[in-house]
Order: sequence, then C-alpha cells, then structure tokens
Amino acid sequence: MLLNCHSYYSFKYGTLSTEELLQEVVLGGFTTIALADINNTAASLDFVRRCEEFGIRPVVGVDFRNGVKQEYIAIAKNTDGFCEINEFLTAHLHEKKAFEAKAPNFKQAYVVYPFSSQVCDLKEYEYLGVSPQDLTRLPFTAWKNNQEKLVVLQTASFRNKRDYNIHRLLRAIDKNSLLSKLEKHEQANFEDRYRIRSELLEIYKEYPKIIENTEKLLATCSMEFEFGSNKNKKRFTSSEEEDFALLKQEAFAGLTYRYKQVTDEVLDRLNKELKVIRELNFCSYFLINWDLVKYAMSMGYYHVGRGSGANSLVAYLLRITNVDPVDLDLYFERFINPFRSSPPDFDIDFSWTDRNDVTRYLFDKYGWDRVALLGTFITFNHKSAFREIGKVFGLPDEEITRLQKNPNPNQADEYGKWVIRYSQYIAGFPSHGSIHSSGILISDKPISNYSATELLPKGFPSTQFDMYIAEDLGLHKFDILSQRGLGKIKDTLAIIKQNHGIDIDIHNTKLFMEDVRVKRMLKKGEAIGCFYVESPAMRMLLTKLKAEDYKRLVAASSIIRPGVAQSGMMREYIIRFQDESKREQARREIPALYQILEETYGVMVYQEDVIKVAHYFAGLSLDEADILRRGMSWKFKQRNEFSKVKDKFFFNCKQKGYANAIVQDIWRQIESFANYAFAKGHSASYAVESFQALYLKAYYPLEYMVATLNNGGGFYSPQLYLHDALMHGAVVEAPCVNGSFWVNIIDKKSIWLGFYLLRDLEQGTGKGLIRERRENGAFSSLRDFIKRFPISLEQLIILIRVGAFRFTGKGKKELLWDAHYLMGYSKKTQPEKTLFQTEVKEFKLPELWKHHLEDAFDEIELLGLSIRSPFELVKDELPSDLKACHLPRLINRYVRIVAYLIHRKPTKTNNGKIMYFGTWIDLDGHWVDTVHFPPVAKEYPFRGPGCYCIEGKVTEEYGFVSIEVNKLERMSNVSLEDMTE
Repeated sequence: MLLNCHSYYSFKYGTLSTEELLQEVVLGGFTTIALADINNTAASLDFVRRCEEFGIRPVVGVDFRNGVKQEYIAIAKNTDGFCEINEFLTAHLHEKKAFEAKAPNFKQAYVVYPFSSQVCDLKEYEYLGVSPQDLTRLPFTAWKNNQEKLVVLQTASFRNKRDYNIHRLLRAIDKNSLLSKLEKHEQANFEDRYRIRSELLEIYKEYPKIIENTEKLLATCSMEFEFGSNKNKKRFTSSEEEDFALLKQEAFAGLTYRYKQVTDEVLDRLNKELKVIRELNFCSYFLINWDLVKYAMSMGYYHVGRGSGANSLVAYLLRITNVDPVDLDLYFERFINPFRSSPPDFDIDFSWTDRNDVTRYLFDKYGWDRVALLGTFITFNHKSAFREIGKVFGLPDEEITRLQKNPNPNQADEYGKWVIRYSQYIAGFPSHGSIHSSGILISDKPISNYSATELLPKGFPSTQFDMYIAEDLGLHKFDILSQRGLGKIKDTLAIIKQNHGIDIDIHNTKLFMEDVRVKRMLKKGEAIGCFYVESPAMRMLLTKLKAEDYKRLVAASSIIRPGVAQSGMMREYIIRFQDESKREQARREIPALYQILEETYGVMVYQEDVIKVAHYFAGLSLDEADILRRGMSWKFKQRNEFSKVKDKFFFNCKQKGYANAIVQDIWRQIESFANYAFAKGHSASYAVESFQALYLKAYYPLEYMVATLNNGGGFYSPQLYLHDALMHGAVVEAPCVNGSFWVNIIDKKSIWLGFYLLRDLEQGTGKGLIRERRENGAFSSLRDFIKRFPISLEQLIILIRVGAFRFTGKGKKELLWDAHYLMGYSKKTQPEKTLFQTEVKEFKLPELWKHHLEDAFDEIELLGLSIRSPFELVKDELPSDLKACHLPRLINRYVRIVAYLIHRKPTKTNNGKIMYFGTWIDLDGHWVDTVHFPPVAKEYPFRGPGCYCIEGKVTEEYGFVSIEVNKLERMSNVSLEDMTE
C-alpha cells in the first residue's frame, strides 16, 4: 500500500538509507512497496537487490516534481517500464526542462497523480492518489461514487519527529535558508511519514475499493533484475569466436614489437592468459581497451596503462600497458583468476589535454545511449555537516569552526548542542550526485535499462548510481584518467623536436632503465618535476634504498603509500634491505610468511601480497582472497561477504596452528595498508613513467622544465621549477611583448616566461598582442605598441611593471610616465583609432632613481615568483655561509645554516603531538632536509615562506643526511620602505 516511499537519495528531502527503509517497512507489516525517489533512480537497483534479504517484493518508480511541487508518480510495471521512466527522466534532466502537468503515454508504467491535480481524463494506466488528508474532501468531489481510479497515496519520507526535524534541516540547507525562515511550502507535512499497514487499513476502512485498487496495482508490478552477470558490451566484433581470434592475432603480433627473443616462458604465459580470458568471456573487454589505445596513438596521445592490468602479458603485447609482467614476475591472478566473474580494471592515464577527446571517442564508437560516465555521491562528512547545520541555525563562522574542532555538548550553548546532535545524524547522508573520477560504462544494452542519466558541463551523460551499485548489477567500469605527468612528457618531446630537431622514441623504456645518467639521478633523488619521484619523502626513500634500478623503484612506489608507511612496514623494509641479519631474523620468526614474500624481505608491499598471504598462508581460496583485498575499503567492509571471509581467515590460521599474536600482527598489516598500497603492476607502470620523465630531465632539463611549468607544475611551486632551470644553466627572461607567448617557450638556453603567469593580465590582452605581433611584426617602442594594439591603461601598467618593454632601453618609471601621458590618464578606456594618427612629441625626463631589487618585488607581486635568488631579498647580513655539500662531513655536529623554505610536512608522533619535516635549498640551490620534533616545532614554528637561519645537529641514516633542528628563525626581507631610504 506504500506507492511513494522516499530514501535519502531524494536528496536533501528523504531521511532513510535503503536498509533503514526496508527495516521500517518490514516492521510495518508490508510485503510489497514502491520506492519512488524524487527525480532520480539512484537507489532503485540497490533497493531491488536488498529487498530479497528482507522478504519484500520490490516495485520502483520516480516521484516527478518541479521543486517540491509533486506533478505525478510513475511506477514501473516491469523492467521495460523502468526503462521508459528512465528515458523520460533523462530527457528532462538533460534539457533542464520542467515536468509537464500531464504525464507522457507510458506503455509499461502506471501514473499516480496527487488528488489536487487538475487532470480529470485518466487513461487506463493512470490513477488519482488519495492521501489521508484528502479523505475529508473526497465525499464532496465527483470521485466519491467513482472509485475505480483511486489509490492510497501515503507519501513516506521519514519515520518520526527526529526524522522530520532532519528533513526540515535538509530542506533549509537545500534552500540556503535559515531554519526559522524556511517557507512552509518548501517542506513536507508531518503526515508524510512511514505508517504501519494496520494503521493505513484503519484510515481507509471506509473505502475498501481504494485499498483494493492499490494492492492490485502493486501486485501487477514485477521487477526482476539479474544481478552479477556481466552486462558490459559482450562482443567487440560480430561474435565471441571472432573476438578471440582477433585478440589472439594482435597479441601474437605484439611479440615481435616487445621482445627481441621470444622464450618458451613468454609463450607459455601468453597461452595461459589467452585461455583464461577466453573462458571468462573477457575478450571484448581487452579489445575495447586495445582499440581505445590504438586510437590514442593514432592521434599522437601518450598514455599509461596501470593498475592490476599491468599484471597481464596480453595487455603488454596489445600496448595497453608498458610493463613486462614476465620480467617482473607479476602475479596474473591478482588481475584475473578463474573464479573471477567480473572483468578486471584497466586504469589508463592520458594527458589532461587529451582525455576529453578519448572519452568522446568511446561515446561516438559505442553509442551515446550505451555509454555513460559513472556517477557517485557527495556525502555530508563531519566538517560539512557541522558547517551546513550551523549555517541554517544562523551561527557565525567562528562558532561553527569552534564546534567542528570541539564537538563537546557540555561546552556548547543550546544551538551548539542542536548542531552537534544533528550533524551526527546527517553525517554520511548523500548531499547530491556527482561523477566518478574516471569510470566509464559501456553497456551491451541501453543505459536507460538501469539508470537515468544527467548531463555534465562537458557534454557527457553520467549515471545516477555509483560504482558499488554498478558492480552489483554487473556493469564494470573502464577507467580513463588524466594526469599532467603525461602532458609534460608529450610537450617535452615536441619542444625537443622544435629546439633540437630530434625525435625520441619515449616507449623504448628498457633503454632508459639502463642509462647511467638516469640511474645516478634516481639514486641521488635528483628528480624535481619527475612524475611520482620528486617529493621530499620519495627523495629520502630513494636515497636510503640506493634505488638505481627499475625493480627497486617499483617497490619504492608502493611502500611510500600511506598505509604501508604508517603501519611501520616501510621502515621495516628499509631496515631489512640494509641489514641482511634482520632478513634472517624475519625468516626464522615466520618462515611460512617469509617464503611467500621473499622478494620483499617478508614485508607486505603490494596489494597482491594480501592475496598471496590469504591464499597460501591462511588457506583461503583465490576468490575469497580477492574479496579480502577489495574489502579493505570502508564501504565494502559493511558487506556480509567481507565479514565471512575475515572470520574464515582467522579460523584457518588457528587450524594451521599459527600463534594468535602472529596472526593478529599479520591482520594488522593487511588492514593498515591494503586500501592504500598499489598492485605491483600499478607501481611498475608508475615506475615506467618515472623513468621516461627522468630520461628527459637527464638530457633535456631545460625543455623538460618548460613543459613542467606549462602543464601546471607538480608537487612544488613554479618558483622551484624555475630555480631548477636556472641550476641547469637557463637564462630566464621575464615576459616581453616581443619575445613571449601565452605559455613559456625556450630558445636555445633562454626561457621566455609566458603571459599566462601574469596574475591580472586578461587572456584577451595576452593573446591579442601576440596575434598583432604575428601579423604585423615586432613592436618598435611603447608608442608603436599603443598605436597598434588597443589596451587599457590598467593592463598596460602590468606589462610595463613586469619589464615587458625593456627592449626599448627605457626604465620602468620613464615608461610609466609615457604611458600615462599617451593614454590620457584613462584607467579603463582604450585609445580610439582614427584615420590619421598624429605623432605625439617625445620629451626627455631626468634620470630617475631605481633600486636594484625593484624588479624582484614587481615579479613577486605580478608573477608570484622571482627570477632572482631569494637570498638577495634578505635584509641583514647572512649569519652563515655553510652549504649542503658540507653537511656529510659534519655528522653528529651542531651547525648553523641559512636556507630557503620549499616545503614542510606535518605529521603526528605516537602520542599525537605535531612534528614536521622541512625541505629547503641552500645558497647554491641544493637540498637541505630538516626534522622538527614536537618541542622545537612548538617553540620555533614556521613563519611562512622565506629564508631561515637553522641551527641543529647533523644526522645521517642509510646515506640520507638531515638536520635535527633545535632552533629556527625566519630572516627579515628588505621592505619597500628600506628601498626608499
């Protein structure tokens, strides 16, 4: 009898999760209900899936509303009706069109209008819904004696008074209104709650025909979905046999490209993989990825295939990945095992400039009705819940922030207590739909069979459900990601071609991996700007591991991840790498575990290590072991499958006779990092890209830095990348109207900064003056520039101050005098062009005073960086000339050094106190690393960017030198007042 149930996927309206909703209706004595969320089907399939365990027969539909005004409810008779509803909803969402007062001509769906509707001529499948409040009016209408078209319409949005309060708060959040000013028509009536079946029967007892109509309507609806079976595009060609033949042909063709000599080991691995892929019907999945990569390469796009897909030799031969799984002994079962029913993930990265075109290719090739981006949900977290509820209660920002930091009801006033309580209630509620960062679905049937879609700003539709519902359904995503690292590589190659006339085969990675210069740079952590290896933490790790080879870099890429590092296993790996006796000790303590993880000295480093330990150590089957690996995500932990496998892990270990303390410690390792660590193939893919970047940086550092800056930098600020270019001999030129372009360019060793760096320069100004210069030649003077190019005085001053007219030989102050004179002191208007341009007489100014640091201040203000050394800006004499190169000879000595702050990383000690790791450059521009333990961090805090005097003890661990700081003082910079004295 419930035709209009809302979950909290009726965003900022409903208040119950799917599970809470089902629990409520079971307690209410119902066996069939209809979920009809407002303007979406986000929860419909999950609802259908979950109904079986609660003994509920599911019916689904949509509550179509304009704002909060209900137009009608559409209820699917079957899966075809669900598809109809989705198509209708999609069309309106894409066009942002209001829903009409009259429903469309559904063929397989019922329509229920509210009793207040003006629709009178009801079709066979249309009904009028009578709410309990409508019963008092019913006897006075024409429907009193014509009840064939009347059904019970008990809208159900909340359970009780608390839920109703939550609903009102959500409505206020949605309307960005104070709760006290929320209009009545923007919120539901308290009567719109979940009632028990017996109560509804009592309410409608005078109208048995209405009850009969309602139950008959529900009885004729049937939602039978097959969950779990693969619903991706099943065939790439016309048949599965043809798919396999094509896959086999292309894989064997790839052997000659990838291997100089094809060994029996490679052939055996290839045939094994092809057999499994064919048996599991994954041929089309591989071929779709192969076709995508083939298209990208034809367009000159660079890509990196990563994730567990790199464990596949077939993927390597198809050029989806660049990782040789035979050479690295990658565990194929981490990617595909015979028990796996769902296609594996291929994560394919493209440059951020190319991703949209690659995505569009998939839509065009496989059909816009069968391809969609995968949706996701933005939920209220701790901070956002406090923020939003605080706002609707009218609390000031500072009070909301205080409550976020200290949510103690005993220290809060009445409103504060309400905020704390209701923030906890809505934490985890979905706020609105969004899109998955990379997932794309390619369905065998139209997407409307499963979901309505919403149109994104870039023109691509996305599903209303998320990846968990997609996986349950059997729709498995293709991951198409973007990253700037590939943009750097692509642009560097183009710049090298332009600057040197050289073509480089960047895919010949094995040549790079044996390069002596690249190995030396990697071992010393000289990797500024290089993908995944440039951070201070990675530089420290590479130094301690003496990582000069590919396999060690692969390990480093995974153990640097948060879970492994925080669990203490990163440090344990370093110790065992450095000290063979520690390895032997670990081997003796748990020989069974060490044997499984011998390659990584008995330490779990990769995601597949979880599978290996679960399978070989704890005796779980491969599919159970994979559930354990996947289950480390918090959302999956809520599922019964994970709990069962976890229990079996401990049970099996006990049966095998392992000590409980050992099992608990192994489980701690699994739990602490499985959600963060990489698959080995994923780390290997990252390492390939790192080597590509390192090679380009090693031999073409200036071109690489220009590409890095043009692609938005990386871990550090643009200032550091500019500094690195200077360290490699670059001559850096500030923007110039005759020499610069919109982006940075390089001419031999001169780097001309682009106009895009100027914070307040309009794009139209920058690109317009470039166009004028290209069409009519270089500018000869400021007067020539003003005559030829219309510009406001405001924009012209920016160009003058950054030095863009230095080719004239005039100083900035002279040019500013000229600009004001020639522009008539107008700050916004542009000079009018007339038929006859009269020459303005030049005048000679007296020599104007200039400070040698004026340019540096202008650059910092306008560009956010300076071409000059930061040490030039220090006001007082430097108290030390010590440099980083001296520190290895001063181990355990106390020193004083002056350095410029690059980065600081906070972390917490075991007792929760804050400490820091600092990264600096010295007077010569080389790295200095510092450690700031809690007492020093508190007494001598960082005070923003700048040069500091650092005092402390020089320490060394496994070749990595740092300073344990005991005193830190920021040095004063020269000010504008100092310059005028």
